[in-house]
Amino acid sequence: MDKFFTQKHCDRCGKDLKGGRIMSMFNTDCICLECCDKEKEDKDYKKALDADREEIKKGNYNFKGIRG
Repeated sequence: MDKFFTQKHCDRCGKDLKGGRIMSMFNTDCICLECCDKEKEDKDYKKALDADREEIKKGNYNFKGIRG
């Protein structure tokens, strides 16, 4: 099974992931929902989101992110 689904702590802040997890839009970090909210405030978030969507359109579902 993929590490994303089995790891116990956020790659950014170290908090427990029992409350939820998501892949960062900037790289392949598995982050908690609090870190996700903070990430959305980053000035480059829209750029990262747009880049991810473009890669998905090309068939790349394993995009490493704009800071990967």
